[in-house]
Amino acid sequence: MSVTSETGGDTDGPVQSLWHNQDFLKFWVGETVSLLGTQVTNLALPLTAIYAFDASDEQVGFLRFLQLVPYIGFALLFGVWVDRVRRRNVMLATNLFRAALIALIPVLHWLDVLNMPVLLVIACALGTASCLFDVSWMPFVPTLVKDTRHYVEASQKMGVSQSVSDVAGPGMAGVLVSALSAPVALIVNAGSYLFSTVMLLLVRTREPVPEPPAKRHVLSELRDGLEWVFRKPILRWLAIVGFCCNFSMITVWTMFLLYGTHDLQLSSSTLGTVFGTASVGGLIGAMVSRKVVARFPIGRVYFVAQTALLLGPLLIVLAAGPKLVVIGMVTLSFFTTYLGLGIANVIIVSVRQTTTPQSMMSRMTACFRTLLFGGGALGGLTAGLLSGGIGNHNALIVAAAFSAVVVLALIKSPVSRLRELPPAAVEPTAKTTTTTA
Repeated sequence: MSVTSETGGDTDGPVQSLWHNQDFLKFWVGETVSLLGTQVTNLALPLTAIYAFDASDEQVGFLRFLQLVPYIGFALLFGVWVDRVRRRNVMLATNLFRAALIALIPVLHWLDVLNMPVLLVIACALGTASCLFDVSWMPFVPTLVKDTRHYVEASQKMGVSQSVSDVAGPGMAGVLVSALSAPVALIVNAGSYLFSTVMLLLVRTREPVPEPPAKRHVLSELRDGLEWVFRKPILRWLAIVGFCCNFSMITVWTMFLLYGTHDLQLSSSTLGTVFGTASVGGLIGAMVSRKVVARFPIGRVYFVAQTALLLGPLLIVLAAGPKLVVIGMVTLSFFTTYLGLGIANVIIVSVRQTTTPQSMMSRMTACFRTLLFGGGALGGLTAGLLSGGIGNHNALIVAAAFSAVVVLALIKSPVSRLRELPPAAVEPTAKTTTTTA
């Protein structure tokens, strides 16, 4: 199987672009708007804590930790359950629940009963709902995109959406926070979840009821999902490196939010502009990813992209001089990181979808979500504790050094040696479903 055929080339005959797949387009538009609203929340929640309650570095780090820690505790169990049901119904319910949670924050703010403990509880509940949604949406995509040759295109389009939200979201969030206050700005995200719900309702592709396993047992099914990931070298190394990358990115992002707010005295709109401008790198990466993958070995592209992501934080540590120069170097740092992320994510998602059968997709996704967001949760907590203990700039030095060391794992990873996408996975037999995956 060649990379050309995987990306819709002529090897196996002409294949129509996903621009002709109306249900995928509805899903894609809904998720794009939802991701944009999520970016508002990612900035507005910690700024609500900082501006409204004068939260300490440790409290901001703990807030970020609570948003992501449900992925550690619940993702694997959610993955087992979601593999048993129609994923579209799960996404509809979680979207409505998240919209209600987000809308609750400005309501409580207007009633003057919002405080830091309540904000922390809402953040944790929101993270739990997001965890359930995230183990559902990626496995749902192959229901709409049945030809594996479209997986790279689908991953690219979703990557572009993520990058567009990264570009526009922080800047929009900064403006909204400045104009409306952080709690009120969150109402934009509530609307984005409702829009995503409507688009999901318009999807007409019938999602089949999953075939039940030969022996239904939570622990057995959970074990099968873990074994599927960790017994396959490609998936195992994607998971290990992904954990380290997410830990690094959330650590650096949180540390810089504290450093920029407290040390550099940057306004919320300036912070939003920094992240928004830098995120253009992610948009560029996602947009060029298909052409780059078609031209070069997929493993080499993955290695270069991930290396750019991991070495980007060094520019923040080296930033010095007038404030404008520092802001410029910080923006370049995040630009480099997002550029690498935009390219790497398309490859990572495509490889994961290609090497996993549909019956195992939610459990595989849950395993990765546990590691990726678990790394992010630990990164947020570490950022708060380290910044509070040794100072924001010194903490950034430690984080950048750790990030650079992870490049050594990329050198050893078999993913870096792939020349093309692996062969499509075959559904396990009934016997292997109950023993090993």
